[in-house]
Amino acid sequence: MSTISPRVSDQPRTLFRTMIMPRWIALLVLALAIAAAFAFLGKWQLERAYRAAPTQESAPTETVRPLTDTVEPGSLLRTERVGQKVSVHGEFVPGDYLVISDRLNEGESGYWVAGHLVTDEGAALAVGLGWTPTRETADAVAERLNDAQRAEASVTGRVLSAQFPELDEDAPFEFTKMAPARFVNVWHEMDDVDVYEAYVVSDAAPEGLETISSPPPEQEVEINWLNIFYAIEWVVFAGFAVFLWFRIVRDAWERDIEERELAQADGTSNEKVN
Repeated sequence: MSTISPRVSDQPRTLFRTMIMPRWIALLVLALAIAAAFAFLGKWQLERAYRAAPTQESAPTETVRPLTDTVEPGSLLRTERVGQKVSVHGEFVPGDYLVISDRLNEGESGYWVAGHLVTDEGAALAVGLGWTPTRETADAVAERLNDAQRAEASVTGRVLSAQFPELDEDAPFEFTKMAPARFVNVWHEMDDVDVYEAYVVSDAAPEGLETISSPPPEQEVEINWLNIFYAIEWVVFAGFAVFLWFRIVRDAWERDIEERELAQADGTSNEKVN
């Protein structure tokens, strides 16, 4: 019958058996805790490195502000305020409703009807009121609005920079751009009136037109490369904590082997002397 011989006490431990000794397990737990702390700091630095774009609902442009707080008449619209939701009160001028051609609405070409709003402050503002795919509908709505009585109006919409006027020699009376600089040549009541170098796309369309699609401007993601560098450093530190534990255990294992070899060599020498 075969028997399992007991482990010789002088037999050196393997590296794995050394690793699972209680004191080295305890040291591993400490190393992992330190590595976890370093990893958390790396994650925190990485989150700070990326300033994510806000959602459509939380973007700064989606908070409705008074038009006068966003842009002044005669002044250019600042880049960071392009697409800002604004509110403005005034009166639309009958006879100044225009049809703007070649206007895309969610990829489909059509026509806008634009109005001339005299704000409560007395400035002239171009307003895109609504869209339609056919010229006949746009002309009919513009004619109906031009025949209506002057009345107060409150407009909420997105403010955009005025477009550069373009003149087609083959169609000199055709409007293809939201260009107040050109509109003033046909608008009424323009004596000594300040004009906004911007226009507003209304959130609500008059009867017969569709609401103009005007999505918020894209929000860019800002990257802080210094924070990314710090995040990489913390990850390296976390890996080093585990590596340091391994080196300590390996050194202890190698030292144990060396001590056993020396002890065996001394024992052999003593036997030869005796």
